[in-house]
Amino acid sequence: MKKLFSPIALIVGLSVFAQEKNDTVKQEKEIAAVTLTARKPTVESKVDRTVFNVANSSIVAGNTTWDVLRMTPLVSIDNNDAIKAEGESVTVYINDRKSVFTGKELKEYLATIPADNLLKIEVITSPSSRYESAGSVINIVLKKRDDEGLKGSATFNNRQNRKNSQYTNLNLNYHKKKFTQTLIGSYSNNTYVQQNAIYNTLYENNKITKIESESIYRNQSPSISSTSEYELNDKNNIGLILEYYQSKTASSSEASGINFMNNDFQDSYVQNQNSNGMNRTLGTNFFYKYYDKEKNKILDVNIGTNYDSQKDRSLFIRDISTEPVADELGINAYNQMRNYYLKVDYTQPLGKSGATFEVGGKMDFNNNVIPNDLYGNNLDSDLRTNDIFHYSDNINSLYANYSRTFFKKLETRIGLRYEHIDFKVRQDVAGTYRKDSYGTFLPNLLLKYSFSDKYDLSVTYNRNIWRPWYSEFNPFLIPNNDGIYTRGNMDLEPNPSDRVVMKLGVFKKYFLSARYMFTKQDYWTTYDYENNKTISYPGNFPGKVEKYYLFASTNQTFLKNKLSVNVGFGWYYIDNSDFNSRNGLNKEDGSGPKNYISYWGGSTNLSYTNLFNKNINLSAWVELSNQNNGNSLANRTNVFHNISVTKIFPKTQMEASIQLMNIFQRPNFDTTTFSSAGTFRNSSQSDWYGVSLTFVKRFGNQKVKGNTKTDVEKGGGGGK
Repeated sequence: MKKLFSPIALIVGLSVFAQEKNDTVKQEKEIAAVTLTARKPTVESKVDRTVFNVANSSIVAGNTTWDVLRMTPLVSIDNNDAIKAEGESVTVYINDRKSVFTGKELKEYLATIPADNLLKIEVITSPSSRYESAGSVINIVLKKRDDEGLKGSATFNNRQNRKNSQYTNLNLNYHKKKFTQTLIGSYSNNTYVQQNAIYNTLYENNKITKIESESIYRNQSPSISSTSEYELNDKNNIGLILEYYQSKTASSSEASGINFMNNDFQDSYVQNQNSNGMNRTLGTNFFYKYYDKEKNKILDVNIGTNYDSQKDRSLFIRDISTEPVADELGINAYNQMRNYYLKVDYTQPLGKSGATFEVGGKMDFNNNVIPNDLYGNNLDSDLRTNDIFHYSDNINSLYANYSRTFFKKLETRIGLRYEHIDFKVRQDVAGTYRKDSYGTFLPNLLLKYSFSDKYDLSVTYNRNIWRPWYSEFNPFLIPNNDGIYTRGNMDLEPNPSDRVVMKLGVFKKYFLSARYMFTKQDYWTTYDYENNKTISYPGNFPGKVEKYYLFASTNQTFLKNKLSVNVGFGWYYIDNSDFNSRNGLNKEDGSGPKNYISYWGGSTNLSYTNLFNKNINLSAWVELSNQNNGNSLANRTNVFHNISVTKIFPKTQMEASIQLMNIFQRPNFDTTTFSSAGTFRNSSQSDWYGVSLTFVKRFGNQKVKGNTKTDVEKGGGGGK
């Protein structure tokens, strides 16, 4: 840890010393070009959310939106690229529109959006009823430029990890009177490497498998998005958003494994895998907005479609030491997802009481299909050679929020959301079928009392429900590059949860929060051993899990707002005793998981503007992170870090930056998953380290405006 924090402390110390020395001879002309004496703090802690204001921060230089999201307070990314907030799964919104992507697809998409377009990232840990049910929400808000004329920027990036990657982006904006047009195009050519070490133990016959693998992933991803907006008059706007994303992928891996039974050697093998594929996404959104600024009345109507396809072809060749001929097994898959939606939101104040009422609803229609075909000389009797999986649903939701401030000190918000889903899943060949429906009421409450302008206390309550992703229902058995098979589970059930958060604010700079959360059921990854195959799949887990969380944070600015510091540190405590007992995870020999888990986590963001009065910006970020999820427990703590330096050339509107990522310690995700069949340990070394160089050329007027949301919307947590 000393090695990690020492260089960052040295950078900040030198910056402060140099700035204080140079301030005596600074020239006002230079300062005016690059600094703002009054600006929002980099991190704001609000009642229901933490806001990461990155628009004026050097942290955006040379990064994509995905990179900045990794450095956002309270956010962590696991080894499967799943985004979490305070250790829990989240739903991601972009400009208040729910993203259709999850997991690795979401990562690849966000990696095509330059961080230079970011205004802020909102981590909404207590969302209002306006948001769809899914626990915490991350809302990525992009800049809005509506000054006259044509302006934009071009970005060129080269990143060296184990392999080399390139990224380029062109951002254009045109505004004329009542019409605004934004066009963003990007292209990335990425290559990254992942190394895995796996140690699996099956209780039956004490079978042990040791696997080491290295995988190389390549993707070429062009994308383009267009936003057209026309102001009919001072109260009515219409617009159209079009998005297209494409990714051509290729990967290869080599894995070597050894099998033991009751400590006796059984066999060894070498498995090679090659795959290629094509992903395409097309999204459309037509919107109409009525906004009466004097009366604070807002009507927002959105109608749109999303289409996503993934076409993959993979071939696995396994050479087993006890077999004379290598096994060949290939798979063709073509996933298609179609989504259609209509959403209406209305907000207005109520009389002279200062109260605000929000009401709205959404209709979602999804129609998804996953055809799979297996081929090769290793098609044994328990493997189906082909099947087509179908999933369709209709989700209808209604919500209402009421907000009011009493005695000028007590802020309140009460909300209720109702969601009803009808869904069908089936397989053509196997003939399996499931049809189900259920409705759910999801209440939430927010209270904030301001004792004075220096002290305030808030309490929030939320009930959420997390539904399985459609592909997690698909029971078709699919080979994996490490020799383990994966499948879905048609019997998956949704996961409801309840959360209470209390937050104390002092001097608007120091915050102490406590959270209690519990679930009575969940679905997590589990394993079985069937027909000489180790199979991974999502399974339903009954049992109560209780989570306790204490977090302290502070936001500080120094040296006339040039040095911004955010520090947050928390203690997590999880009670899994009932969960472990009811799922048969406890073992007499102590090989099962711990009933009680305690660990630390936190992050620090530092940014310094205009070092030496030479238009040089510095930023640094450190995160302490554990990966504890249900029946998967972390074996080690990761320390992520990032240091970047940016030089601005005001006359030519150019920027150059260098970024150092995890140069003192490479990230290693090391977890053990417990199931009734055995224990499964996976140590995965990430490729998120190295050096990155970026050049940005800007043109036109770069003045940036915030979005047109009112304080009513911001406080209520609006979302599409």
